[in-house]
Amino acid sequence: MDRYLFPAIIEPGERKGYCVTFPDLPGCITEGDTLEETLYMAKEALELHLYSMEEECDPIPKSTAPEKVKVPKGGFVTIIEAWMDLIRDQVANKAVKKTLTIPKWLNDLAEREKINFSHVLQHALKRRLNVFVVAGSTPELEMIAKIAKDPVSVELVKKDHSSKKQKERA
Repeated sequence: MDRYLFPAIIEPGERKGYCVTFPDLPGCITEGDTLEETLYMAKEALELHLYSMEEECDPIPKSTAPEKVKVPKGGFVTIIEAWMDLIRDQVANKAVKKTLTIPKWLNDLAEREKINFSHVLQHALKRRLNVFVVAGSTPELEMIAKIAKDPVSVELVKKDHSSKKQKERA
């Protein structure tokens, strides 16, 4: 898993709350009313900033050691952690709203039968696009299945993926 630790400078806000900046990541800034909210917002800001950098193929800088960070008067340094594998999965699996048009009679029949439109559409799209979903699959494995058009290959990739994760944990 890609795990990043970056120092964050937390300073009292001008009127209330706190402001957070990341000295190694210009433009990554957030704020919160309470310390708890501020830490939550700092984590979210860091994760989204790093995700954006990955999407833009920008190099992610090495983090500065906390003791080397210059802290303004009244502020303090804390370390904020980001697990990028989890963030990538969240973004890849984020639901998007789609508007569609179907005949009224079909809508009425489906509603009477209590059909879940989202589920049916997802299932139909995966089938149409040859996306094979295996138990415990990830969006990456689903894409491999689509490209390979072979669920057996995906099972092999899945096993290889699982063994790599086990080695990383050891």
